[in-house]
Parts: sequence; structure tokens; C-alpha cells
Amino acid sequence: MRRCYFSRNYKNFTSAGSKAKTDIEKTMSMNEFINIGFEQSSRKNKIAVFFIVLGGIIKTTFSLRKGDIIVVQYPLKKYFTFICRMAHLRKAKVVTVIHDLGSFRRKKLTIPKEIKRIGHSDFIITHNQKMQDWLTANGCQCPMNNLEIFDFLSDNTAPLNDCIGHPRTVSYAGALNYRKNKFLYDLQDSITSYRFDLYGGGFDEQNVSNKQAFNYKGFVHFEDLIKTPSGDFGLVWDGDSIDTCSGTFGEYLQYNNPHKTSLYIRCHLPVIIWKKAALADFITSNKIGFTIDSLKELNDKISAISDEEYSEMKTNATRISSLIKEGHYFMQAYLDAEEYLSSKVG
Repeated sequence: MRRCYFSRNYKNFTSAGSKAKTDIEKTMSMNEFINIGFEQSSRKNKIAVFFIVLGGIIKTTFSLRKGDIIVVQYPLKKYFTFICRMAHLRKAKVVTVIHDLGSFRRKKLTIPKEIKRIGHSDFIITHNQKMQDWLTANGCQCPMNNLEIFDFLSDNTAPLNDCIGHPRTVSYAGALNYRKNKFLYDLQDSITSYRFDLYGGGFDEQNVSNKQAFNYKGFVHFEDLIKTPSGDFGLVWDGDSIDTCSGTFGEYLQYNNPHKTSLYIRCHLPVIIWKKAALADFITSNKIGFTIDSLKELNDKISAISDEEYSEMKTNATRISSLIKEGHYFMQAYLDAEEYLSSKVG
């Protein structure tokens, strides 16, 4: 049996979506998986990209052998079903790692169509148990497990520091425009016992009246952020409301693993997350932060955390950071999938 994958062309290597996929590729490479496609690339020319992708898919399908297990990162647009069918014709098995579901946030597929598509897999690795349960409830009959959290590979390590700052600071990384994260602008007048460090693009300072609430740092590459993190906590919140995570982006938090969560942990920052988010259980069970129903709770909850409680959260975040730095969660999920598929042979 060979462990196989195929690399792809990426628009860039810095966005959350590309980083998650290239980290899995790197983890597989470090664990002696065989890349049976083309080498990883980052071409921009659309014509060149079309032929690179098509050529890589063809090379991949004809390189498969009987008994192989191939890891496919989903979505893969129109090629996913083709690869699965070709793998089965060549007596290979497909382990699908889900990054995004088109029937959720983007609404590019109906739910039945997506369930049918991913159903060509032999085993599916989802983000978390909530996503796994949703797929099962909507008719997916494939065997599944989940990552728990996305790994975040980097050779850099955050400095050790278990002391909480004064005033206490919450870091938030992501798109900062009013449309995507209206909650930031609505929250500003309620902030008293802490402040925000904001990382990303699109911050509309014209809509900010409480200047003391925000320290806008602009775009900072994740490698630099890990080496020199600021703040005491990382916030995972989305949508247009300070009372709950609402709208398309906010509701998706109930099922997906935001990559920024892994970035915060790599920075050794305890995480503040919406109580109904899919990752809330992971945060609380590992004691690496706390949950909230509403952002209005932040003043009281942050103020109530003692130095000793914060030190414990920081220590636990540092421990999890060392695991996601090495690709632990993907490999754990993959090995479980491989064990299951091996038990079904014959």
C-alpha cells in the first residue's frame, strides 16, 4: 500500500485557505506520502493554470496503483468526482479532507448534490464533530472522522510569556471591513476594560469614534505574528451582530474550523470564541480559553480572569501549539482513516 496525494497550483501561499491546504501537503511529504501529481506551484496566468491543473489530474489518475490510498483535498471543483471514479477503477481508495462545503457559505451547490459528490469518497475527514453530524443528518453514508482543529505549520515559535497584560488586549485577525465584520464597529462604545489589536486589511477608521479601543496594526505576515505576537487573547467571532454570530459568515462558525483559531494558538494566545461555534468544545475541553454568548460579556469576563487562571490557559495553548506545529491533528485523523480502510480490505 502506498500513501499518495497530488499537489496543486495555488493563487498564493498566504491566505487561510491556501495555508491550510499547503500545510497538509507539507505534513504528508514529511510523513513519506508520495506526490503522484505535479510539483506545487503558484502560477497566475489562467491559461497556464488550466493546463497545469488538467495535466496534474491526468498524471495523478494514471499513477495510481491497486491498493493505494490517495488523499484528496476538497473542494476540487469539477475534477473531484473524476478522480474518485478513476481511483476506484484502478482499485485505489480515496480519503477526502474537507476544507469547505459549497452548500454552506457560498451556496454554490445544493445540499443533495454536495452529499452525492463527496459520497464518492471511501473515507471523509471533516473539520469537527458538528460538521460530521451535519453530513450524517443530511444523508452522507461514508465513514468519517474529524480533524478537531487545523494544524498550522511554521518553524517559528512564540516567546514564552504567561503574564496577562494591563490593560488587557484582545487580538483579532481577518478582513476588517464594515460589511464583513460590522460587529467591531458596533462594539466600540461598549469597550471599557480591554482594547483590540487588529490585524488585516480594510479597517474603516472613519467609522471609529472610540479611538482608544483599537490599535490597528495592518497586515502582518503570519510568520512575523508568531514570532512577535501581541495581546492576551485571540477572538473568534464573525458576522454583523455583537449579540450573536449571525449572517452567512457567522452561522458558518457552527460547523467550520476558522483557520485564525490555529494561528492564535500558534501565537500562544488563549482563545475567546462564540459558545455555539463548532470549536467551542475544543477550546473548553483543552482549557485554552473561554466561550461567550455575546460580545457584551467581554468586559466582565476578561476582568474576572485571575493571573493564575490566565497562566494555565497560556500553558495549555503552548502545549496545543506544539502539536499543530508538527501536523499532529491531520496525521491522527489520517491514520484512523487508514486503519479503517485496511480493516475492510478483502
